[in-house]
Amino acid sequence: MRATKFRAAAVAVALVGWSFVAPRVRFHPIPNAALGTALYAAARPPLGLRPPAVWSGLRHGLAAGAVIALGVAATTAVPSMRRGMAARDLPPHPVRWMLLDIPLGTVWPEEVAYRATLGITAESAFQPPAGRLLQAVAFGLWHIMDARITRNPVLGTVLVTGVGGWAFGWLHARSGSLLAPMLAHLATNEAAALAALAVQRRLKSST
Repeated sequence: MRATKFRAAAVAVALVGWSFVAPRVRFHPIPNAALGTALYAAARPPLGLRPPAVWSGLRHGLAAGAVIALGVAATTAVPSMRRGMAARDLPPHPVRWMLLDIPLGTVWPEEVAYRATLGITAESAFQPPAGRLLQAVAFGLWHIMDARITRNPVLGTVLVTGVGGWAFGWLHARSGSLLAPMLAHLATNEAAALAALAVQRRLKSST
C-alpha cells in the first residue's frame, strides 16, 4: 500500500512538474497529443471505451456537456463575464483551435494523464475521496503556467480548474469510461471558445 501511495504522489508531482518544465508544449496540439498517447502506452490505464462502459460514458458525458454548454452560454449575459470574454486573447485560427487544438491538444492528453492515469492510481492508493482530491489539486496546479502565459488570475484559474478536475474525476468514476469526462471537458472548452468568439465578433460588428 505504501508503494502505491508513493507511486500516485510521484505521478502527481511529475505531471505538475512537467507543466513548469515545458509549459509552451501545451500550446502545440500534435506534440501534446503524442505525449498523451505515449503516457497511455506506458501506463495502460483502462479507458472504458468498449461496450458496455462506453455507452455509460456517452450518456453521462452528453448530459454533463449539455449542462455545461448551457451554463457557459448563460454567463454571456453577465456584464463582468462578457467583459472578460471581450478582453481574452484568442488564437489567430479559430477553426484550427476548436477542431484540433482543444480536442487533441488539450482534452485527450489531460484526460489520459489526470483521470485515467493519475485518477485511477490515486483512488486505488488513497481511496476514492482522497484520491480524487489529489487528482483535482494536481490538475489545478497544472494550470498555473497556463494562467501566467495567458495573463489570467493564477489563484482563480487553479481553483476553477481544480473544481473542474474533481467533477471530471467523479464523472469518470460514475460512468466507468473516460469518454464521460472527455465529453464534459470538450464541452467546457468549446463552449468557452464559442462564447468568447461570439462576444468579440459582436463588439467588432457594433463599432
